[in-house]
Amino acid sequence: MRGIRVIIHMLICVLAPIAALAGHDYAKALTKSILFFEAQRSGYLPNNQRITWRANSGLQDGQANGIDLVGGYYDAGDNVKFGLPMAFTITMMSWSIIEYGKQMDASGELSNAMDAVKWGTDYFIKAHPEPYVLYGEVGDGDTDHVCWQRPEDMTTSRTAYRIDSEHPGSDLAAETAAAMASASLVFRQSDPAYSNLLLEHAKQLFDFADKYRGKYDSSITIVQKYYMSISGYDDELLWAATWLYRASNDKYYLDYLVNNADALGGTGWSVAEFGWDVKYAGVQVLASKFLLEGNAGEHAETLQRYQRKAEMFMCSCIGKSSQNVQRTPGGLLYRQSWNNLQFVTSASFLLTVYSDYLAPVGKTVQCNSGPAQPSELFAFAKSQIDYILGDNPRATSYMVGYGPTYPQQVHHRGSSIVSIKVDSTFVSCSGGYANWFSRQAGDLNLLDGAIVGGPGAYDEFADQRDNYEQTEPTTYNNAPLVGVLARLNVGSEGLGQLLPVSASAPSAPIKKPSPTPVKKTPSPIQISQNTTTSWNLRGKTYYRYSVIITNSSSKSIKDLHIGISKLYGPLWGLNKSRYGYNFPAWLESLPSGKSFEFVYIHSSSQADIWVSGYKLV
Repeated sequence: MRGIRVIIHMLICVLAPIAALAGHDYAKALTKSILFFEAQRSGYLPNNQRITWRANSGLQDGQANGIDLVGGYYDAGDNVKFGLPMAFTITMMSWSIIEYGKQMDASGELSNAMDAVKWGTDYFIKAHPEPYVLYGEVGDGDTDHVCWQRPEDMTTSRTAYRIDSEHPGSDLAAETAAAMASASLVFRQSDPAYSNLLLEHAKQLFDFADKYRGKYDSSITIVQKYYMSISGYDDELLWAATWLYRASNDKYYLDYLVNNADALGGTGWSVAEFGWDVKYAGVQVLASKFLLEGNAGEHAETLQRYQRKAEMFMCSCIGKSSQNVQRTPGGLLYRQSWNNLQFVTSASFLLTVYSDYLAPVGKTVQCNSGPAQPSELFAFAKSQIDYILGDNPRATSYMVGYGPTYPQQVHHRGSSIVSIKVDSTFVSCSGGYANWFSRQAGDLNLLDGAIVGGPGAYDEFADQRDNYEQTEPTTYNNAPLVGVLARLNVGSEGLGQLLPVSASAPSAPIKKPSPTPVKKTPSPIQISQNTTTSWNLRGKTYYRYSVIITNSSSKSIKDLHIGISKLYGPLWGLNKSRYGYNFPAWLESLPSGKSFEFVYIHSSSQADIWVSGYKLV
């Protein structure tokens, strides 16, 4: 009998990876990916709530501030409502519906996806009571993170934090404007009055963001440890303008996108990251869409520069750039240890929509190592989603509830504690940690559809509740995934069917248009490297390299970001940052025609050095 058990165990071990490669039920995954949002709801839950282990919560939110802020979403496994990632979540969910709403409808999920968007926009309407006032957070991470309670039992601070004309937050206001503008497109056909209301809020919020400039985490300082806007607010201003142009067809917003392309970094940044903090790649993809639609007009040259940056993002993802995104041995895009899958789902979405923008006009992506067909972008996006769903070295699905093997100990308060509907005994902060957080067993409540943080750089994953970097889910992990799953499930028929007909659209269909030739503008930044000296030490030859950065444009360069790889020694003359290296502390900008130097030493040939972002002012 023992021998039979051993044989069965061996068969399971052999067949599990094979089963994972047998194809995926994208319809089921789509349903689950939307279902997760219902587990994150705050406020009074509706009668059609499908995650039945949840109950009403946060019913006093805003009361201390004299405003109704009941509703919205908890961002992750905690009970705080953070405005910036919530707004990005709604923008990406809306974009998913705009592009792939017909596919969602064919799967029976369009109404659920629209409900998920409306749950967020209803909250944003409450949070924006005046043109120049926006509430950007309810609760705070400091008190919440020392407490392990289900949301229905919350005893932590529910203080509401806001931005206004004296305490600006351009990144928060602009991202919320993007959310409202994109959502207005979602409801344009089904509820025109609501759509118009959202668009009006979006316009006011954009005006607020642009008129009173500042980083939101300088006004809501308590958010800095959790959702600091490291990239600043310039990308969000362009992002909001792009969505407002798409939603309103008002040329003012297109002119804003073009006229501020240099000053706000839209045509300067080429960082291979897209998420709640950095929006440049999304702006560049949408600007490319305007160009490919044939509506560029006098803005063709600038929009082509946006498109070149968009294609640098695509090439970096698929491995055809000189600076490619790192991958795990199993083939997953890898950017950081903490919640890496947020970047995988967002990159997969951009790859998918860009491939669908290119295919109808017969275009390819021009990469350093050769052209890439639209089908190549989509195939790579599919490989990333399939990895998440189980086609990986561990044969583990990183979507909770999907497949035979998925995370059991999710870092999530609500799913790990017994449902209040099963046991209404109050769970205290310390009691939650003692009895539920530390419990070495699977979650009692299935957090269906949640995408967790995911594996590390070598495909490793520890399914433990205290491993928050890998087992905590977020709403912005799921939102981009929804669109890609809808596309994978049904196909490309009827793309973008929810968009209204643009007033400036050509009267006759264009077949494979030939764009107006534009002179390729030289890079405004020149990099030169030279070896200045060398010496031998303990059998090794060391080299000192001098690098000269020159501004060859007619404007000053600010916010320069330099990427460096294959560097094996110390460097002097630059500041380290999240996106590579910045100007040294003594240099705020580089005037036209001027240069500065930095040096490095190592026992190897020249390092690879490139410009990943800048602004011309």
